[in-house]
Amino acid sequence: MAEQAVEGGHVLISVGGSVAAYKACDVVTELRRRGADVRVAMTDAATRFVSTLLLRSLSGHRVAAGLWNDEDAEAEHGMPHIDLGGWAQVHVVVAASADLIARLALGLADDAVTATALASRAPLLVAPAMEAAMWEHPATVSHVATLRSRGARLIGPVRGRLASGHEGFGRMAEPEAIVAAVEEAFAAR
Repeated sequence: MAEQAVEGGHVLISVGGSVAAYKACDVVTELRRRGADVRVAMTDAATRFVSTLLLRSLSGHRVAAGLWNDEDAEAEHGMPHIDLGGWAQVHVVVAASADLIARLALGLADDAVTATALASRAPLLVAPAMEAAMWEHPATVSHVATLRSRGARLIGPVRGRLASGHEGFGRMAEPEAIVAAVEEAFAAR
């Protein structure tokens, strides 16, 4: 059964700064319901959409929202990105903005999310969320190709109503699709 694939598994949810960041709450809740141990890292931009307190409550763990001895993060040596990177069995980036995708593709490590991605050997799943023009921009297309060439799996985006009110590709996949992709990643291990 797919739900059993995640039971007891270590899932890191990294949240990017897109309006769709609120859907991370549903992903965390559903993975925990299925028995996964879930930890959360956030970009600074993500904290403008969803609070660390909310994600801490939903995950049952402190949230890494900074690189250095963040009072909100659990880390023995004051570097939560190192601990989270080694702990994660599957790493899921939810509400991945064009900016976050670019920083992941370039290997930048300037926040808790990107530094943790570099410190992790876990399979990387990315759920993009942005306006259609940004998704279709040649820079984003190139960065996505780079991530895919390194083994990252993209979940969406899908066509639908965007935050601007326009219709197009760029809408983040629904939480159920993200949870299903996490189950598939565990089943493939």
